[in-house]
Amino acid sequence: MASSQPDRDLTTTLHLGVRQVVENSPELRLTKNLELLTLQDRKVLAELSPKSSMLIVHRGPSKGARFLIGVEGAFVGRSVESDVFLDDVTVSRQHAQVLFTEGKYFLRDCGSLNGTYLNNMSITNSALSTGDEIQIGKFHMLYFGGK
Repeated sequence: MASSQPDRDLTTTLHLGVRQVVENSPELRLTKNLELLTLQDRKVLAELSPKSSMLIVHRGPSKGARFLIGVEGAFVGRSVESDVFLDDVTVSRQHAQVLFTEGKYFLRDCGSLNGTYLNNMSITNSALSTGDEIQIGKFHMLYFGGK
């Protein structure tokens, strides 16, 4: 039966919990996510200073983009003034913020419409660990902290 609805680009994100069971271990998640990186990405990560971190887009628009984040933190959003500029309508203008507090990086949702996801779970504020996957809109990014 043919649908009378025109084709539409849906911006709603469906999150299934299947991956969560497999990737529950931080070690497994890190190993799996390191395999997604190019040799050049790995070289850049090896040079990160202890107080810096990096987001690498591994799936979605801007795949391969890298964003260096220092102790001053970074705003993530669709605004061209964002430190991490993600140009898509599924991203709020000021979607999220990466903060450096007490020697650790945190991811905080800034009241976005579509939410911020860390390792396939919706969050409002959460500590980040190397190998974590962040999803904001259609963008899937990997987080890596300096050593």
